[in-house]
Amino acid sequence: MDWFTSYFLSGKNFEQLAQKFVPHYSTLISKAGGILSQESVERIRRVFQEGTLKEVVEEIQEALQKSENAPLDVAVIGQSGSGKSSFINALLGLGHEEEGSAHVGVVPTTMKKTPYQHPKYPSVTFWDLPGTGTPNSLPDSYLEIVGDDDYDFFIIISSSRFSSNDALLAQKIKEKGKNFYSVRTMVDVELHSEEKSKPISFKKERVLQQIRDDHLASLSNIGVSNPCVFLVSNFHPDKFDFPRLQETLLQDLPAHKRYTFVLQLSNLSDAFIEVKRVILKQKIWLNALKSAALAIIPFMAFFSGFDLPKQEKCLNLYRSYFGLDEQSVKEIAQKLGTSVQEIKSSTKSLDFWLFVKNDSIAAKAMKCAESFCSVNGGLRSSIFQFLKVYFLRLKFINTVADDVKMLLHKTLES
Repeated sequence: MDWFTSYFLSGKNFEQLAQKFVPHYSTLISKAGGILSQESVERIRRVFQEGTLKEVVEEIQEALQKSENAPLDVAVIGQSGSGKSSFINALLGLGHEEEGSAHVGVVPTTMKKTPYQHPKYPSVTFWDLPGTGTPNSLPDSYLEIVGDDDYDFFIIISSSRFSSNDALLAQKIKEKGKNFYSVRTMVDVELHSEEKSKPISFKKERVLQQIRDDHLASLSNIGVSNPCVFLVSNFHPDKFDFPRLQETLLQDLPAHKRYTFVLQLSNLSDAFIEVKRVILKQKIWLNALKSAALAIIPFMAFFSGFDLPKQEKCLNLYRSYFGLDEQSVKEIAQKLGTSVQEIKSSTKSLDFWLFVKNDSIAAKAMKCAESFCSVNGGLRSSIFQFLKVYFLRLKFINTVADDVKMLLHKTLES
């Protein structure tokens, strides 16, 4: 148990807790960045200092809701035919023929700006903007389209050398004071072409570095300081710079929008699964703190406690976050050429009742002790509910994360 929680559960007064809250939260978020805005953290600290239990609970709840519901709007922009729509589908984790996917074709298919909401997280929207470099996309009118909406950031897509149109877009976005990221698509195609034409002298890393250097030089020439270029393949998002791009976007986002973004990240590697786990642990800690505060009130744990229906809902939510919901499990089984039942038998988190079943005498005694403490409220009830919520949620998320890692390794090996 962390030192702030021990401090809280030892019955220290709220003013002392207020002094410890911000330093502890800073430690908690050191690995992956926070999910609460600085304003939310300060408000929680202030209500701790004022010592109003009801306001502590309300502030934590409001801060969590803001991070969960924060809208995220990403504009994807660039030359026509550069793979913008395919790139959006890769970010969404959708196949080109799936419902809700961005339209892909051999001729320009995006004639007006089109929003694509994430199928699981509707607050995340990727905007497919009409392609430049065609007779229908005049520079002046196109730059007006760029300025129409308040996007969180822009991704400039190109599939060849950085063009004058790309430079014009970059300059306009820079003038707006927005972040943009330069992405070079189809590097797998370029590598294949280079290897075929120069089979003897071909070196993969050298070709990639040449492409990167060319892009960096183009960005530097228009006055972009410390430019970043990401080389990707829309059909192989687990390769090249796709994972690094997602990690960079996550770190650059405002704190209260990180939670929204991290949930829609694909499980490309163990590292990304760990990022999700670390981010979600922040929410687990805050939820446990809220439950502990409520449990001080007599009988409150009976009404707002972490009972079995809430536990099942929580586990299902974590499974959805990590791509282990029913539909995703069917897709994984299809990829592995096995049955859904075989997948379920090799995992621990897909059968809730089997997972939580505990008929031991110790478990029954703990249930009686919980009920007794809940009737009276106070410090004992607070300690009980914190430990229950914190460690059960932690068990759920760790088991789901371990299951998805195991299935990821099997998928990569197949």
